Amino acid sequence: MSTIGATPDGFVHAVTTYGSDEELLGVVVPYLEGGLKAGELVFAALNDHDAALVRSALPAGSVVTFWPWLGPDAHPPTVIKTLTSLVEARAAHTTDRFRVVQAVPHPGVGAAWDAWCRYEAAVNDLFAPFPLFGLCVYDRRVTPDDVLGDVVATHPRVLTPYAPASPNSGYQNPSSFLRSRPPAPPDPVEAGAPDLELVDPTPAAARHATAAAARQVLDGDDAERLVVAVSEAVTNASTHGRPPVSVRLWVTPQRVVVAVTDHGTGPPDPYVGLLPASRATRGQGGYGMWLVEQLVTATHIYKPEDFTLRLVAGAPLPGDTATNDHTAYGER
Repeated sequence: MSTIGATPDGFVHAVTTYGSDEELLGVVVPYLEGGLKAGELVFAALNDHDAALVRSALPAGSVVTFWPWLGPDAHPPTVIKTLTSLVEARAAHTTDRFRVVQAVPHPGVGAAWDAWCRYEAAVNDLFAPFPLFGLCVYDRRVTPDDVLGDVVATHPRVLTPYAPASPNSGYQNPSSFLRSRPPAPPDPVEAGAPDLELVDPTPAAARHATAAAARQVLDGDDAERLVVAVSEAVTNASTHGRPPVSVRLWVTPQRVVVAVTDHGTGPPDPYVGLLPASRATRGQGGYGMWLVEQLVTATHIYKPEDFTLRLVAGAPLPGDTATNDHTAYGER
């Protein structure tokens, strides 16, 4: 069985990968039990199958709060906001520590990885002062190899069923890691010509065009979220980027993809959009990007000649292997 040992006062970010139910239980159960024995507040956000296994393996009466699983429709800023609010609400209780285990979305369950990769790297800095122990779990049977490589680079500690918690020699500085990543691959629909292309549109023109297209295939809420996100993205590109600004839109029977491109270098802060205004974003569209990333799936694409924000609304990526009902933290 894995052991946790003493933890420092601030944030501890660990990962485990598993290939069987036994491996999962061999890490998660002692991890949660360790938090309960230490008097910590303990939470879990796992898919239905794994949550049921863990519940049945915990001793009777264990006070673990089970949150809904993060599915393909979840957004990293919402998770950050939820965890931040949880900690801040207990700020007066200075002895409180928190312990969380969560399954992070990735392409193996139908979620775009770019946003979640940024999340996994960024929380090492964003949560640094928090009295929080976070364990991320990835099922090797459905997690792509490139995601597993990124997971190694973004977690300072590793837990296994067979050894004590240990430092991860593959961990990389979060900011440097994000800046060194190659551009995210194109969405499959981008292989074809866009259904609509606008050059230097006003936010109002972009909203109108997006609404007309999105309402053909998306329900009212999804269409409205995409319209607001495109408007904010065009405003940010026009205000903080370099012209010309282009808006390209692809429509499929189940989802809509919008690429907003300007010829600037993109936001200088690799964590932009994860908080309303992080260290380098004040005055550089920090709030607008934060709003965008809570509304739709957003991918940041830096190239030498331009910066693109890809926005996706509707059905998850092709190849979704998830079979559970998904409800993200705070997104019901």
